[in-house]
Amino acid sequence: MGQAANPAVRRPSVDFLHALPKTDLHVHLDGSLRPATVLELARHVDTGYAFTGEADVLAVCRVPDDCQSLVDYLRVFDITLKLMQDAASLTRIAFELAEDAHRENVRYMEVRYSPLLHRERGLQYDAIVAAVQEGLDRAHRRYGIRTGQIICGIRHIPGPSSLELADLAVRWKGRGVVAFDLAGAEKDFPAKDHLEAFQRVLDGNVNVTVHAGEAFGAPSIHQAVHYCRAHRIGHGTHLAEDPDLMAWVNDRRIAVEVCLASNLQTKAIPDFASHPIRRFMQEGLRVTLNTDNRLVSGTTVTNEYRLAVENYDLNGDEVLGLVMNGFKAAFLPLKTKVELIDRVLGEFAALGAEFSGEISRRRRIHV
Repeated sequence: MGQAANPAVRRPSVDFLHALPKTDLHVHLDGSLRPATVLELARHVDTGYAFTGEADVLAVCRVPDDCQSLVDYLRVFDITLKLMQDAASLTRIAFELAEDAHRENVRYMEVRYSPLLHRERGLQYDAIVAAVQEGLDRAHRRYGIRTGQIICGIRHIPGPSSLELADLAVRWKGRGVVAFDLAGAEKDFPAKDHLEAFQRVLDGNVNVTVHAGEAFGAPSIHQAVHYCRAHRIGHGTHLAEDPDLMAWVNDRRIAVEVCLASNLQTKAIPDFASHPIRRFMQEGLRVTLNTDNRLVSGTTVTNEYRLAVENYDLNGDEVLGLVMNGFKAAFLPLKTKVELIDRVLGEFAALGAEFSGEISRRRRIHV
């Protein structure tokens, strides 16, 4: 739960939050286009809207203040997906997303999307993944940012499609894909309907994360961890409704991918004071902060940290704990993860000297 502002807490500045090395483990490719890119691509594709400038794009593609639900929120994707049906556009959008992340010091990002939604013009699954990977690889070569792809199944599209996507994730393991996810509206579309797909990716030693507890209660999270054997939970906002399940998730270090801006917009929470992130942190859960959708939610990783600092009175150590959780929860090989964390700790130390007083101490980190 949120709490009243405490004047004794010295809040880390936005400049400090921007400078920190960070992760983004929950970001959707089709919700994170640049407005300028939407404007340009829409000149060649019928989106149903006559955009004349970026302000028009934002008026349509950024979720309105009166958004009523997750289903309402997801309607924006009907527009962006129309612009993502060819390889060149997918490569460009993936590169630009990684470039934008790099510019706010994101060191590692996992980009998720469903190839099922990019086939309207005949692209095959492998060509779609290859196009996204080309963009991410280009960003890595230019900026050094590490990335991974997460292939998403769709809750309301069961059957063969989920199995095909599971096979795709296994096929691209080690070539860019790091996990399999299940996204979409939770109500009336239980994760257990996709068990065969989850078994297939687990048999292939592919990581699993599941959107759960965003628009439905704790039973959805129960299915994600006990039926689908998720290693991370997307959103997990309703986890606090079941303290016993929350303790089980905590004991097994199953990370929770929190996205504050979108949680408010989709009405997963009525207001920031109602978000359980403070309780999660007090219980010791592995909480991570993420954007969800940069364009649709109008956010960045830095902004998600700003929201957390301003609404939950986080101090420097608490911010560093959240940052470190992101690196710990990354779907990376252990050796690579340890090397990355060592470099991040060095950056923390350097920032402590530059931002006097905002890092009170350096603590030993256990992966």
